[in-house]
Amino acid sequence: MDSIKVREHMDRQPVLLRANMSLATAVEKLLDNNKMGAAVVDDNGDLVGFLSQQDCLAVMLKSSYHCDMTAVVKDCMRTEVLYVGPDDSILQLAEQMLGPKPKIYPVVEQGKVVGTINRTNVLRAMNVYMQQCYLAPA
Repeated sequence: MDSIKVREHMDRQPVLLRANMSLATAVEKLLDNNKMGAAVVDDNGDLVGFLSQQDCLAVMLKSSYHCDMTAVVKDCMRTEVLYVGPDDSILQLAEQMLGPKPKIYPVVEQGKVVGTINRTNVLRAMNVYMQQCYLAPA
């Protein structure tokens, strides 16, 4: 199972955000693409942060009291981002996800975001592996 790699199960079409983008635009991108979060990249495509739906909710709730949505992504993104590489093990990622860690990780290769992987992707990968275990001849 350790041979199952992130690259085989990652989302290869991640939503990428910019730090200076309005939060309203970022939320629209997340909703339109049905994503739980997105990597924030600079002009070179390097990872500089991560914005989750939870991060957006906190700011939007506060803004709703005053009906003013002036925040930009950099105001609420996380800058200390846990990420994985495409050749990392799904099994090791699954173990990491058991703790109070993010539900979605950017996949970074040579400094560039090449995808994302979430708990659903990991669970699906493990399920496929387990099904093969039961189908294998004894």
